[in-house]
Amino acid sequence: MTRASDLKKSDVIEANGSLYAIRQIEVQSPSARGAATLYRVKASAVGGGSKFEERYKGDDEVTTVELLRRPVQFSYLDGDDYIFMDNEDFSQYLLKAEDIADELPFITEDTEGLLALRVDDAVIGLELPASVVLEVTETAPAMKAASASARTKPATLNTGLVVQVPEYIVEGEKVRVNTAERKFMSRA
Repeated sequence: MTRASDLKKSDVIEANGSLYAIRQIEVQSPSARGAATLYRVKASAVGGGSKFEERYKGDDEVTTVELLRRPVQFSYLDGDDYIFMDNEDFSQYLLKAEDIADELPFITEDTEGLLALRVDDAVIGLELPASVVLEVTETAPAMKAASASARTKPATLNTGLVVQVPEYIVEGEKVRVNTAERKFMSRA
C-alpha cells in the first residue's frame, strides 16, 4: 500500500481486480481551509486495453504492485513497435509507440541508462536516466559576440525534440538534456 501523495508516473496500481500503469498525475490544491489536496490519476491497463481514471486524497492508501527494473538498450523499430534488448540476458521486449510516447524524444540507439519496467512477465514502460546526450541538428547560427548571458535560441535535436539552448551552441554539437524538465543542461 502506498499513499496517493507518494505515487509516481510508471507506478503500477491494482484497481477493480486489474493492473494499471500510471501515465499521468495531476495535483489539485483547493484553496479552502481544511480541504485535502487531490491527486487525479490517469492510467492504462498493463498489456494494453482499458483506461483507468480516479481521484484520491493525499492520505488515501492505494494498492501498488512491485516493479522489476531491467537495464535495456534500444535495438530497432518495427512499424509502430520499438524493440529493446535486455543488457543482461539479451531477451527482447516489444513496446508500442503510444505507450512510450513521452520517452521517445530522448531515445536513440546510443542512449545509456534505460530501464524496462516489468510486472510479472509484461513490460509496461521505460524509465529514463536523469539526463541524456543528444546532437543538435538544426539551430540558428552562433552569434559572433555571443556571451555567457542568459539569452537562448531554439534548437532541434536528432530525435526531433526542441529545447532552448545558449546562443553559442552550433549545429553538430552534442548537448546534455534533463529528461524530467526537458531542458538544456550543458555541452556534452
